[in-house]
Amino acid sequence: MADPPPAALAGAALDQLFREARTQYDWDCRPLPEGTIEALYDLLKLGPTSANCSPARFLFCASAEARARLAACVAEGNRAKVLAAPVTVIIGMDMAFPEHLPFLFPHADAKSWFEGNAALIRDTAFRNASLQGGYLILAARALGLDCGPMSGFDKAAVDAAFWAGTSVETNFLCSLGYGTGKNVFPRAPRLPFDEACQIL
Repeated sequence: MADPPPAALAGAALDQLFREARTQYDWDCRPLPEGTIEALYDLLKLGPTSANCSPARFLFCASAEARARLAACVAEGNRAKVLAAPVTVIIGMDMAFPEHLPFLFPHADAKSWFEGNAALIRDTAFRNASLQGGYLILAARALGLDCGPMSGFDKAAVDAAFWAGTSVETNFLCSLGYGTGKNVFPRAPRLPFDEACQIL
């Protein structure tokens, strides 16, 4: 007999992950311990990606030097956020992810699917690293952290400053820590179901 499906999360958990969680713009001074950052990765890495390809790479800018270097690459409106947050993560996408497929997906010769197909590599890396960035946000909220995802930055500058000489490119950024709740906008509207969805 099949096991019953798992129960839905309690309302308080859904509030923490979705309904009450807000993008933060201002941060208190509490640091994020290295153990918390490692626990965050240990959760997010379990989220599914196609053929378990796991192309995301994460640079956790926690030192003052790293945050200042990153702040120099972001839009003016984002600089204070990067400098104030205890950590801002650069979510990258590794264009050499197929090299890891023999280990990550041993069930088939998945590496051969990508040989000579740069467009497929890029599409797969972008799509799945974006997914993993979403898992990062949910894992952080599950651990009681606040998030401030952002895309206002000079990609070429971030790539040069942090990924030079590697096969990794920047996807987006996300500040992490404990938000003060200051400068948080009223929740913006979302599209209703019948405008965003169809059941076929």
